Amino acid sequence: MTPLPGRRDTAPEIDIQVASPLWAAQRLAVETVRAAIAAAASARKAHGEVSVLLTDDATIRALNRDWRQIDKPTNVLSFPAAEQADGKLLGDIVIAYETLARECADERRDFPHHLAHLTVHGFLHLIGYDHQTDSQADEMEGLESRIMRSMNMPDPYLARDLERS
Repeated sequence: MTPLPGRRDTAPEIDIQVASPLWAAQRLAVETVRAAIAAAASARKAHGEVSVLLTDDATIRALNRDWRQIDKPTNVLSFPAAEQADGKLLGDIVIAYETLARECADERRDFPHHLAHLTVHGFLHLIGYDHQTDSQADEMEGLESRIMRSMNMPDPYLARDLERS
């Protein structure tokens, strides 16, 4: 396939900032995030720049409160970039360590698999996917499942205990 004029046919440029020492416990976190974005971008032919902040519950809680008026931590937030003439900047993804770890423990998920899934989910929001309606949710979840399988990781929407088998 020939790239469009003025467009590169490569994976997005990814800037990852680790803003919490908690992430040191997951030595493959940065590589997992990079691989998940590359897989999602490849599946959707998305190009541009993505910024990822690996942080803690306190930081994501403040962002969730300030931007969504929900005063509690969450696992992932996405901030799509405003329309730009060059279309280069896709946006920002923020992931909270403690919430992710808690979900892994509560739902018996493997940390790298869940991190990859949240990254894919966040990336899809950057490129226009949403889950406000059942139809949108079905489409987005199906795509997430296909991307995760393309990475040889479990489908996040199947029975949770299959991840440990």
